[in-house]
Amino acid sequence: MMVFPKMRNIIRCGQKKKQRISAAVAMKDLNFDADKALAKEFLSNFADAVGEPKYINSSNKLRIAKSAQSRLILRTCLITRISMRSVTENTRRYVGIFADAIDELMPQPTEAFPDDDHDILMTQRSDDGPDSMDPHQKMPPEIKRYFEVYIRASSKGQPFTIREVKASYIGQLVRISGIVTPCSDVKPLMQVAVYTCEECGFEIFQEVTARIFMPLFECPSRRCSINKTKGNLILQLRASKFLKFQEAKIQELAEHVPKGHIPRTMTVHFRGELTRKVAPGDVVELSGIFLPILYTGFRAMRAGLVADTYLEATSVTHYKKKYEEYELRGDEEEQIRSLADDGDIYNKLARSLAPEIYGHEDIKKALLLLLVGAPHRKLKDGMKIRGDLHICLMGDPGVAKKRSCHKEGGALVLADMGICAIDEFDKMDELDRTAIHEVMEQQTVSIAKAGITTSLNARTAVLAAANPAWGRYDLRRTPAENINLPPALLSRFDLLWLILDRADMDSDLEMARHIVYVHQNKESLALGFTPLEPSVLRAYISAARRLSPSVPLELEEYIASAYSAIRQEEAKSNAPHSYTTVRTLLSILRISAALARLRFSETVAQSDVDESLRLMQMSKFSLYSDDRQRSGVDAISDIYSILRDEAARTNKLHVSYAHALNWISRKGYSEAQLKECLEEYAALNVWQINPQTFDIRFIDA
Repeated sequence: MMVFPKMRNIIRCGQKKKQRISAAVAMKDLNFDADKALAKEFLSNFADAVGEPKYINSSNKLRIAKSAQSRLILRTCLITRISMRSVTENTRRYVGIFADAIDELMPQPTEAFPDDDHDILMTQRSDDGPDSMDPHQKMPPEIKRYFEVYIRASSKGQPFTIREVKASYIGQLVRISGIVTPCSDVKPLMQVAVYTCEECGFEIFQEVTARIFMPLFECPSRRCSINKTKGNLILQLRASKFLKFQEAKIQELAEHVPKGHIPRTMTVHFRGELTRKVAPGDVVELSGIFLPILYTGFRAMRAGLVADTYLEATSVTHYKKKYEEYELRGDEEEQIRSLADDGDIYNKLARSLAPEIYGHEDIKKALLLLLVGAPHRKLKDGMKIRGDLHICLMGDPGVAKKRSCHKEGGALVLADMGICAIDEFDKMDELDRTAIHEVMEQQTVSIAKAGITTSLNARTAVLAAANPAWGRYDLRRTPAENINLPPALLSRFDLLWLILDRADMDSDLEMARHIVYVHQNKESLALGFTPLEPSVLRAYISAARRLSPSVPLELEEYIASAYSAIRQEEAKSNAPHSYTTVRTLLSILRISAALARLRFSETVAQSDVDESLRLMQMSKFSLYSDDRQRSGVDAISDIYSILRDEAARTNKLHVSYAHALNWISRKGYSEAQLKECLEEYAALNVWQINPQTFDIRFIDA
C-alpha cells in the first residue's frame, strides 16, 4: 500500500497525540502519597541474599555514624512494588519520596550529639521549640539529613551512547558510557541558605535548587511584617548546608562515533560522595538523571526557549580499575591461592599474556614483571627510590613490538599509577625526550609556564617501542650506533630488549604456519596449554602488588658479586652491548622484588636474583649469538669455557648442576646444550658427572 507524505505526517501527529494523552492519563493516575507508603514498606522489608534487612539497617546506622556521609543506593530492578516506569521517567521526584520515607523511618538519636558546629546548631534549634508556622522559618528536611539517596539504573542491556540520548529523555534515568575528558575541582555547593534577621532575630531558611540563586535581603518573617520593619538579613555560612560538587565532561568512545562525525560530549554533575570518583582519561559507565539547565541573564535573552542539558550522576562504574582498588571476590581468592601453590606459576602467567603472539616467551616474562612492579622505597631523609620498571623494546620492523605494548593509561601524567606505552620512541621530539628524563627517575613532571611553577606526579611505568637508527639493525655497526639514544636515557631503562629479525629456516617456517592458520581460521593454533582468563590474571597481579618484599642480608654479597662480574665482563669487551651503571644494580633489585611478589613471598630468594640476571642477558641474546658466529666458536666449546672460567673464579673444582645451568642461561644457552657439553667433555676425561644429580667435578690435571 502506498502512503503519501501528507498522510504520513498525519499518522505521525496522531501517534504523538496518542502518546501525550496516555502520558497525561498516567500522570493523573499517580498517587505520590501511596508511593511514599510503598517506599517505606520496601525500605523496611527488603532483604539481601543472606536474608537480613538491607535498607532498614542502613537507615538505623545513618543517625549514629554521622561523622561520615552515608549513601543509600537503590536499584530500579529491585523496586518492584512501585511502577518502574514512574521511577525511571520521574526520577528526581522519587528521590525526594524515598528521602522523605527514610526521614519517617529514622529512629530517634540514641547517642549524644558529637561536639561539632552543625550538631550544636541543631541542638539549639531543637531547644527553641517546634517549627514555626511561618514557611520561611520552617526548617527544611535537607538541613537535617546525614544521608544521600541515589537511584541507579538497571544494568540489563547495553548503555546508551551520548548521541542516543535525545530530548525525549529529559527528566528520565539513563545509563551512558564514555571517556572523561576535563574534570573540575571539588567545590562547595549551597543546598540550604540560612539567614539571621537583625530586627527579630529569627532564622530564615532558603532552599537552593540550582547552581545560581538570588539571596534574600529583607526578612519575610511574620513579626517583621506585623511591625512593618524591613529587617536586614545576614547570611550565616557556618549554619548553612553545603554539598560537595564537581563538574566533568564525558565524551563518546571512538567505537561509538559514526564515520565522518566528531565525538559528542555531555556535561556531568557529581554531588556529595560521588565526587572524586573519576579522573580525566577514565572510561566509565554513568547512571544519572538527564536534565535541562536554563540560561540566566543576557544569555537567557539570546537563547530564548533553548536550554542546555546535563547529567546528574547517581552512580559511577569504572571499566578498568586500578590494581589498588581491585576487590577480590570469594572464588577469585580461592583460585589465586591454588595458583600461588603451583610451582610453574611464573611461566603460566607469562604465557597467558598475549597468547596469540608467537614466541617471545622471555619478553612476555619481562612485560609480566612490568605489570607487577616492585615496591617504592622511601629513605629516612625523604629521598624516594622508584619501584616501577621501565622496558624498551627495540628491533627490526615486524617483530610484534607494538602488539606487546598494551596501553593502560594516557601519557605520563594521565598514566599516573599506571603504565604509559610510547610507540616510535626513537622519533620523539628532542624537547619531549629531555622532559622524559625526569619522569623516568624522579617520576614527576615540572612545569614552569605563565608564572605558574608546579610539579605533577607521573608515577608510571614506561613501556617504549623503538626502531634502530637506520630502520633495521645494522650488524656492521656497534650497538651504540644502532640504538641512537643517549646513554643517560638508556641507563634509565631496566631492560632494553633488542629483537632482531634473523633469517632462520625452522623458526620462519613455524611463524609462517602460525600466521596462515590464524588468517584462515580466525583463531590461534592449539597452544598446548589453557591461558588464564584476563580477569584472573588481573586479580593475581592485584594481590601480588600488595606485598613489599625485601632483600635478606645473606644475598647482599651475592648481588654485589654478580654486579661486579658484569662490570668486569663489559670492561674486557672491545664493543660492549650495553652500559652497566649503578642504575643496573637497582634494576636487578627491582626485577628480583617483582619476582618475589609473584611467589607471594616477603623476601627475595637467590633464584629471583638469578632470573633477573638471566633476563638481562637474554635481552641481548640476538647480539651474543651473532658475536659467537663471527668468532667461529661453537656452542659446546663456549659452554665449556664459561664453566671453566666460573670455576676458576670461585676457586672450586666441584660445580653444582643448578649453578652451571644458571651460568650458561645468562649467556643464552639452553639446558639441552649444557647436557650435550657435559657428555662430550666427560668422554674426554675433563670432568666427572654425578649420574643422579649431574653435578660436575673437574679432574685436577
